[in-house]
Amino acid sequence: MANNNSSPGPTAPAAMESAVATRAAATGASARADRGSIESRGTVPMSALAAPGSKHARFMPPDFSISMRSGHGTVYPNPGPRERRQPMRGFDTTYVDIVDYILRVTSRIWDDQDVGYIYDTYAPGCRVFDDNGMKYGVERVVFETMQAINAFPDTRHYADDVIWAGDEDQGFATSHRAINVGHHTGPWRWGEPTGKKINMWVIANCVTRDNAIFEEWVLYNTGARLSQLGINLAEAARTLGNEKPAVPLTEHQATEVERIVAGRVPTPYAVNDRDGSGFDVDYEVRALFHNVYNRRNLAAIDKAYAQNVRWNAATNRTGYGRGEVKGMARMLMSTFPDLGLHIDEIYWMGNDADGYSVSVRWSASGTHRGYGLYGTPTGRRVFLWGLNQLYFQGGKIVEDWMLFNEMDVMAQILKDEATDLLA
Repeated sequence: MANNNSSPGPTAPAAMESAVATRAAATGASARADRGSIESRGTVPMSALAAPGSKHARFMPPDFSISMRSGHGTVYPNPGPRERRQPMRGFDTTYVDIVDYILRVTSRIWDDQDVGYIYDTYAPGCRVFDDNGMKYGVERVVFETMQAINAFPDTRHYADDVIWAGDEDQGFATSHRAINVGHHTGPWRWGEPTGKKINMWVIANCVTRDNAIFEEWVLYNTGARLSQLGINLAEAARTLGNEKPAVPLTEHQATEVERIVAGRVPTPYAVNDRDGSGFDVDYEVRALFHNVYNRRNLAAIDKAYAQNVRWNAATNRTGYGRGEVKGMARMLMSTFPDLGLHIDEIYWMGNDADGYSVSVRWSASGTHRGYGLYGTPTGRRVFLWGLNQLYFQGGKIVEDWMLFNEMDVMAQILKDEATDLLA
């Protein structure tokens, strides 16, 4: 990986841990004191104000002292109660920090197959957004987890990285990337066991407070799983599209996403007039996504990405260099000529010296009017959403992991009957 989280930099680890804990505690105290100045958004995670140079509402770890330790594989050590490395009110005492919580909860549920532990670690009214839309309630999480384990009972979940932000008051936001490896030895939605091996990566973004995940945005790389099992993706997408109820897009999904306002041409992202020095993660990422996908400026990729960037995308696409990043962006905008994109959430950890690990969640909408990814244009309106993990070194992106709801996009395009989107 481009970002070596196990080597936090020249500062002593103990000092860094103390600094993070102190800042986290201070941020929490400030949040409690200033609840009138920062409006609560209920269960919706707090993110940055979109204006360049604005102050971010969520605590961002200034280093990698609390991060994933490499080398543990699927079995994360569990020596019992240990000293806390950051304030975590309401969490089980066995967990020392939020990364420890995410890794061991995931391993216990998926590797140990203690599916019932979901009741202890997910809120009863949790909301889970995945490739096929929103699911509500802990029972749905239990059901779908059991279905997946039954179809792939030997699957192992190898953690790759966890990016986190927040605190015990705001809730902890985490972006967990992992590799799933196993064999299809049980029945499932797409037929009888094939015995074939799967090897793919996933990203799950969770928001957790008081030992309970109350919101999750997860992309399972469904296209990669199906293709590795020999299933025709177009036929599967058509089946999924036909099975989904005919629900029109919401107003948020159906309108232009801050690209063309009142018929005016899209302008470049506003100049950053923030006071101070250093790399402005929030501004640079928002400017990159806007200028590429709303302004159609592919040259912005040359400015933001390192020449030798490693790039990974949905359905196990992979590439090397800026040209691959440009190619995927070109294909999306060629397929959906009116595509408009908006960043819904961004958070990060790191600093200028050690680099930054950044989590981005975005949504977009467009009309299938062009040739590119999905064959002959159908004129159908689609909704896309995705997760990116970006790794910065020296102000440039050196590694990019990107998933979006590709199978659902194909289902929206290939289904037999078009939905009345304005119903």
